[in-house]
Amino acid sequence: MSEFSEIKNDAQTRMEKTLESLRADFGGLRAGRAHASLLDGIMVEAYGNLTPISQVGTVNVPDPRTLSVSVWDKSLAKSVEKALRESDLGLNPVTDGALIRIPIPPLSEERRKELVKIAGKYSEQNKVAIRNIRRDALDGVKKLKKDNLISEDEEKRFENEIQKMTDDAVKKIDEMLAAKEKDIMQV
Repeated sequence: MSEFSEIKNDAQTRMEKTLESLRADFGGLRAGRAHASLLDGIMVEAYGNLTPISQVGTVNVPDPRTLSVSVWDKSLAKSVEKALRESDLGLNPVTDGALIRIPIPPLSEERRKELVKIAGKYSEQNKVAIRNIRRDALDGVKKLKKDNLISEDEEKRFENEIQKMTDDAVKKIDEMLAAKEKDIMQV
């Protein structure tokens, strides 16, 4: 019985991490306001490696329509500017020495729809991850049955518990997506 508890706890933990990952992904999708987490996913070519932007400078929000990055090593300013331009966020940074100003343009209807599609893509990727976790857990239950550690009735009950966890996680993903879509489409 404790073997199933391990399988279930592992699956639960992995599903929660997947939901956290989706929250972080959604945090990077802007809804018309400047916030520092907007740049979290941007990787900068620094010293021959791809480095998160937060590790090469300080991200600030001087006003609701502007972000700024104070680059610690001035030689990386061009690299940071390039990473910002090439991101799929539609940003047009302006470099002034070690300070990079990033005006946040108001979202057009077209850009909002594009962001909703990206949010949908993120949620679909996370649903696939949840289903993979379910598959791993079900494989563990099948192995317990094969090794005669549980009965057929227990196997069915455990499979149902895992399916319920999966359904709950997918429902949370759908709720998060609906909330993010509403946030993006709000003018």
